[in-house]
Amino acid sequence: MKNEAYITRGKNRIANAVFFFISGFGYAAWASRIPTIRTTFQLSDSMLGTLLFAMPVGLICTLPLTNYLLGKFSSRKIMLLGSVAFNSVLCFTGFASQIWQLFIILFCFGSARNLLNISMNAQAVSVQRHYTESIITTFHGIWSIAGFAGAALGYFLVSMDIGIKWHFPLVGLTMIALTIYQYQYTIDDPPEPKKRKTLFSLPEKSVLHYAIIVFICMACENTMYDWSGVYFQKTMYASQAMATGAFAVYMVAMTLGRFAGDRVVNRIGIKNMLYYNSILLTAGFLLVVLIPYPIFGFIGFLMTGFGISCISPLVLSLAGKSAKEGSARTLASISSISYLGFLVVPPIIGFISEAASIRISFGIITLLAVIMIVLIKRIKQDSKTVTEHTQEVAL
Repeated sequence: MKNEAYITRGKNRIANAVFFFISGFGYAAWASRIPTIRTTFQLSDSMLGTLLFAMPVGLICTLPLTNYLLGKFSSRKIMLLGSVAFNSVLCFTGFASQIWQLFIILFCFGSARNLLNISMNAQAVSVQRHYTESIITTFHGIWSIAGFAGAALGYFLVSMDIGIKWHFPLVGLTMIALTIYQYQYTIDDPPEPKKRKTLFSLPEKSVLHYAIIVFICMACENTMYDWSGVYFQKTMYASQAMATGAFAVYMVAMTLGRFAGDRVVNRIGIKNMLYYNSILLTAGFLLVVLIPYPIFGFIGFLMTGFGISCISPLVLSLAGKSAKEGSARTLASISSISYLGFLVVPPIIGFISEAASIRISFGIITLLAVIMIVLIKRIKQDSKTVTEHTQEVAL
């Protein structure tokens, strides 16, 4: 019986990791072809920003539905719906021939991504309950690996002159197949009963500052996804290959940081880890803004990758411990706010870049990172390790 339980929880963990991979790979497939779409539709920075704004609009419109579904159904069912919808929309993205069609598709893309990401984080909490050691940052590490792999595939297909009409359906259909196969190994957790009549509410006061930290962190992360290549080319006059290489350095640093995160935290503590991460993140952005030369760009992207790596998963762990409500609903609420940062801020970067310059846009992101440092400094010092925090969340 004991061996059977170990096998079952292992399958649950692998299945949840696969859904994180699906989310990261699918999003990276889209992000890797943003320059292609920009060229195809001849978009300016502000027009691209407007187009990207379709995703947060879709997310906001789906927030009430996601919270309602989490109170009615198991997270695994919502995760299945979100993953199939997310990858189905991705398949159609390559066939848009008009900007308005692409806007509608990206609206649906943001809506489906919200369903997938919030439900898979709730599912991760259910998986964590079966472990004494922390596994949260590992899931986010899988997302990073998927992002790197998706970006690498995109670069390869671009170099082979294979268009998005083949690229997106190839990725979408493969990810749907993975979804259907791994769904059987997910946990059928009961829905958490609704405690409020409203369909959506802000996180409770005790964890609101955590939501702001994750909002800023996710804004920084997706700014790197959507605009790092453009920044390298426009500010440092680098080639496409060099810009792609700089982004790869960032992705590798973020991935390594996430897989090493739990071990480092158990040595220095959660607050120290968050503080050092935020310092690295801010210093990385500051470096590329103040010294716009390729060599310093590579160093800055390396620092940014390591800095951004563990902030979100560790803050979510702290929030789950501090919350008075159920941890899954708390994570869902904070995740909703954080994904707004992930999707809303990058389009604004485009508007600012058009009005002023992309360098000023990155300077504003640096200021947001400074605010994050201040908020992290206000977190009470706690000597507990991630493992101890996660055990309390599971209870």
